Amino acid sequence: MTRYLKFIPDLMAVFMAVIFLDSLRYKFADDPKTQVIFGLLDGWAGTLGAPGLFGHAGLFSQFVIGGVELLAAVLLLTGLHPRYKHLQAGGALAGLLVMMGAVSFHLFTPLGIDPNNDGAGLFVAACTNLAFAVLLLAVFRRGALMELARRVAAVLKPS
Repeated sequence: MTRYLKFIPDLMAVFMAVIFLDSLRYKFADDPKTQVIFGLLDGWAGTLGAPGLFGHAGLFSQFVIGGVELLAAVLLLTGLHPRYKHLQAGGALAGLLVMMGAVSFHLFTPLGIDPNNDGAGLFVAACTNLAFAVLLLAVFRRGALMELARRVAAVLKPS
């Protein structure tokens, strides 16, 4: 049994990547459900003095968020190779940041937890990915995260 437990982090990473990749067909195709979600968020941002923040050309548009999710999925899947575990930590970190935003916007804006009337499936997927990202970073890939930080610091270090 313990021999199979070592696969849990990789299974979590694959689950996260599948969720991220599945959402891209909605974001990149400008699906009406995506338009509703980002439209609600953009309207809310407009009331705070930041109209267009979630619009098609906004800083947090569906295309920008989708791009980060695509990057996270690629890093999570690349990290399945033992030599690239540090990239899996990077994917989990990118996923953590996106999912913290997603869960927060579901909870603290007019978006709500069930904007698509799908039984809150989107919200549950976001919460699951958030939990998996936290577990990957805090428990399973803590050393890989430190390795990633070391490598990034080496690249950014002035010569």
